Amino acid sequence: MPAPKDFPNVTAVTKANIYFEGKVVSHSILFADGSKKTLGLIYPGEYHFGTEKAERMEIVAGNCSVKIDGAADRTNFAAGQHFDVPAKSGFDIAVSGGICEYVCSFLG
Repeated sequence: MPAPKDFPNVTAVTKANIYFEGKVVSHSILFADGSKKTLGLIYPGEYHFGTEKAERMEIVAGNCSVKIDGAADRTNFAAGQHFDVPAKSGFDIAVSGGICEYVCSFLG
């Protein structure tokens, strides 16, 4: 199931979350039920992120290669696919060309 094309009735936080000297940029959106998602762009490069909460990363456009902490191999993801990252873990994500667009949902 692909990521939604829009999220009605949310609050968008205008201040961007900027990582890796601007190569990863996201904006938070807040829902009435208190949940939060981030919408972001990942420019070419390889990056590591740690997680406090479990996350679901839905790829909206582009491609990436991901290795979850503790996994033996990388997996490729494209638009319409997602991957889950456990809480108190992390992942390496690589974009080899173009821009990867994503929606990150914080689970539980």
